[in-house]
Amino acid sequence: MLNGVTMKINVDAYILNTLKEDVTYEDVSANAVMPEDKQGKAELICKGSGIICGLDVFERAFKLLDENSRFETDFKDGDRVEKGQLIGVIYGEIKALLSAERTALNYLQRMSGIATITREFSDELEGYKTVLLDTRKTTPNMRPFEKYAVKIGGGTNHRYNLSDGVLLKDNHIGAAGSVKKAIELAKAYAPFVRKIEIETETLEQVKEAVEAGADIIMLDNMDNETMKKGGNVTKERLKSIAETGVDFVSCGALTHSAPILDLSLKNLRPTED
Repeated sequence: MLNGVTMKINVDAYILNTLKEDVTYEDVSANAVMPEDKQGKAELICKGSGIICGLDVFERAFKLLDENSRFETDFKDGDRVEKGQLIGVIYGEIKALLSAERTALNYLQRMSGIATITREFSDELEGYKTVLLDTRKTTPNMRPFEKYAVKIGGGTNHRYNLSDGVLLKDNHIGAAGSVKKAIELAKAYAPFVRKIEIETETLEQVKEAVEAGADIIMLDNMDNETMKKGGNVTKERLKSIAETGVDFVSCGALTHSAPILDLSLKNLRPTED
């Protein structure tokens, strides 16, 4: 669960910008059918099966328009939901419910989709020591939500951003001139508390990285046989990759290719004030 402080510091600005994207100066449709303030409620219904994630963000989208709105549910992030289930009921001022509906659902569907695919990938690694990592291949302005969804799905966050750690990729190596030189420059520049991770594509680069003192060596898109001596990662490859004995496996598909979990807000109706 995202606590109140985390929400205000790291999340509110993103949600507000998304609401502004949807409402420039007024919601014409909502104001047309609801000229006066009136309380109402609507039901959140699952139209697919998967892992629910982002319930606090869903509620927050409504609260930013109506601070007295509330979401009642017996579910929590990480729970499995099934097609046709009633997930919960959102209460609040009807214009706020109408105006925040799409923003709230977009976050919830996207985050739940990522949590669902991450859980599927994580299950493939059950019984192995290999830890599933995400990447920075996230949707622009969605990183806090998508990284959180990976954790809820059972994965582990790699770097949050470029300030979070040293990862020398092929273009860094090209800029420095060699694997050895890139590692030497990083060790000289980065604070001593930072580990040096480097991406390698050949066994020769792995050997050079070890000799230069890299802390973490990433085996980029290597086949399983090459990994055993020293890929684009798909769910089908996870077990065979884990069997090579690697400590971590990172997968961009968790965030860049996850389908949404289909959810819908239905049966909006007025309630007693």
